[in-house]
Amino acid sequence: MDIQQIKQRFSIIGNAPLLNRALEVAAQVAPTDISVLVTGESGTGKEIIPQVIHQLSSRKHGEYIAVNCGAIPEGTIDSELFGHEKGSFTGASGSREGYFQVADGGTIFLDEVAELPMQTQVRLLRVLETGEFIRVGSSKVIKTNVRVVAATNENMSRAIQSGKFREDLLYRLSTVPISLPPLRQRKEDINLIFRKFASDFADKYRMPPIKLTEDAVHVLENYNWPGNIRQLKNLVEQISVIENKREIDGITLQSYLPKAEDQFPSVINKNEQENFSERELMYKFLFDMKSDLNDLKKLVTELINQGPEFQLNSDQSAMINRMYNDIIPVNDHATLLPSIVNNNSDFRAKEEPFVNDFQEHVEVEESLSLEDREKELIQKALDKHRGKRKYAADELGISERTLYRKIKEYNLPG
Repeated sequence: MDIQQIKQRFSIIGNAPLLNRALEVAAQVAPTDISVLVTGESGTGKEIIPQVIHQLSSRKHGEYIAVNCGAIPEGTIDSELFGHEKGSFTGASGSREGYFQVADGGTIFLDEVAELPMQTQVRLLRVLETGEFIRVGSSKVIKTNVRVVAATNENMSRAIQSGKFREDLLYRLSTVPISLPPLRQRKEDINLIFRKFASDFADKYRMPPIKLTEDAVHVLENYNWPGNIRQLKNLVEQISVIENKREIDGITLQSYLPKAEDQFPSVINKNEQENFSERELMYKFLFDMKSDLNDLKKLVTELINQGPEFQLNSDQSAMINRMYNDIIPVNDHATLLPSIVNNNSDFRAKEEPFVNDFQEHVEVEESLSLEDREKELIQKALDKHRGKRKYAADELGISERTLYRKIKEYNLPG
């Protein structure tokens, strides 16, 4: 069965290369009994991969059991998975078969496998290595022939380092790893998925499907989608029910989205056009400030090395005055430039009015907020690129849409 047939059979929407690769690996590994670990962020649809593997395997006529490991209390999960004997614990009024016994000859999908308690991990490791388990409260060894597919949205390396997950169990589970991409890495698929959900909810609620304008599609494709497909589905249902109009523009769509500025991508790829937040703009300003400070320190070192008879030229004086007022904290004045003040008569003669003038402006300088710096930085970028927002946005490291919003917010020309 090729990739397109798999997509049609399991109602999978999209043609992103990373999605296609995940389906290819699932189809290749399905005929074997190899354990598979599916990884990906929450809401990426990890639960579909075990179904694909089961249905394309020789076990397709056997049981398929999906277990959410994070939803079962720690005290009962061993009983759920491996069964128990009568009287083995309070409330055990009879013996019970566990999932590994019921699914003999079939497939078990362990979702959120990183949430398994340590004791249960030991039992699971034994099943994977020997195909044997023991019911809670029993000493009898039971054989089972079960294919295990697990999934997690956690960083397993960190889970191992923190002692939350066994390293040997991870190796047994992830004989073949399959990674599902987040929605932000499938931009070409987002509008297709939106239209599919819109059609589904139109049928469900017996109303015309909602459609997006061109600017709304742009908003849709450039949002970060921290909740991935699950978040997109909820959004489409919400808009379908609440909005009376069936054509949704960018402003309307934006009103249903959590502020993109409050969201940080899980993985930052410099080759992608992501929505950057104000905080990242602040970071850029701080890095620029640090660069100016380094330049000043370099200049001071060069002047000191010239000896006691050095003279400041006009460019050096202007640079020191600008940086001195602009970026040097008050507490650093006495320590940063003692050699200049002591060794240069021209500078020393100006020291008294300079310091007094600086102190008169301390209150003003300290009252400057990051918003003022952000506004200044945006204006400089616009001036540099003669009002061309695309190039200014690239210079600032933010999206063009975020820049447009900032221009309106600060009432800047351009």
